[in-house]
Amino acid sequence: MNFEVDKHDLRCTRIDKVDSLQLEDGQIRLVVDSFALTANNITYASFGKAMQYWNFFPAADEAWGRIPVWGFADVAESRHPDIRSGTRVYGFMPMSTVFVVSPGQVNERGFTDLAPHRQPMASTYNRYAYLPEHSLHVPGSEEHHMLLWPLFFTSFLIDDVIADANRFGAESVVISSASSKTALIAAHLLHASGEKVIGLTSPDNREFVEGLGCYSSVLTYDNLQALPTETAVYVDIAGNGRVTAAVHEHYGNDLKHSMIVGNTHWNESSPPSAALPGPTPTFFFAPNQIAKRTAEWGSAELDQRVSSSWEHFYAWASKWVEFQYVVGHQAVDSVYRELLDGRSNPRVGYICSL
Repeated sequence: MNFEVDKHDLRCTRIDKVDSLQLEDGQIRLVVDSFALTANNITYASFGKAMQYWNFFPAADEAWGRIPVWGFADVAESRHPDIRSGTRVYGFMPMSTVFVVSPGQVNERGFTDLAPHRQPMASTYNRYAYLPEHSLHVPGSEEHHMLLWPLFFTSFLIDDVIADANRFGAESVVISSASSKTALIAAHLLHASGEKVIGLTSPDNREFVEGLGCYSSVLTYDNLQALPTETAVYVDIAGNGRVTAAVHEHYGNDLKHSMIVGNTHWNESSPPSAALPGPTPTFFFAPNQIAKRTAEWGSAELDQRVSSSWEHFYAWASKWVEFQYVVGHQAVDSVYRELLDGRSNPRVGYICSL
């Protein structure tokens, strides 16, 4: 069973009940146990063509797409000599009940899917980790891992890019879609580093965002004229063309960098415009920073720094995240539409199974 969306109309969904493919030598069949569904997955869908997210798990009909998610799966059948049936893995997977991968680069921590169609994309997304061998796995924390780990790693790298550039010479960081979990994690990390962080959010979410204490101040989208007069970096997670234009017009040349991270306001998005005052918005692509830091620090040092930061974040996030378990394709479809329309409770983390 595959949950698919129309690539040209994200509100149009369907369930494709396809027969299981025959395994070839070297392949394994993974049964999806559960996965997290967040606004980040809406970004995957809205950037599906531009950033190749549709290419990870192609649908049988090219007009339809399978949105990637992060979750846990179990090996139901193996024709690979080094991977046993029953092995549990964590990684990038489709919103499906079953999928097939072609493992390679197998070691004690996991393996990489070497299916030809996945090789043009960043290798970060093709790696599957065994549990409990995964270095950041805490027993009993699978929900946190599914929901927060991918967002945390992205936010860690956002913080690192800004620090690496000496804050681009700016006095503050402005983050849109401030109630999204990616924004909250980035704000938490930046705030812990002593940065002044300004969150932009809707009136409905303002009280929640302010209550977490990770923003220096919080403004609603209808009050952007209250942004301070100072130099700033803009971290755009909303992808809202009107908000982006307002931020650029407010700061002008005092905006030192404009980073496109997400597209949670996908129905109000617009491509970067060269006519905007200040710097041209540029896409943030996490695998690029991973490659940079791996080359500079080595993978062991990068893992250690991320692990140390995760421990502090995990303790903080555990105080406010509430999990909601969603079972069945109709219930998953309902949650997907909540996220698509921006109606979900920012405190809630959805753990799903078809």
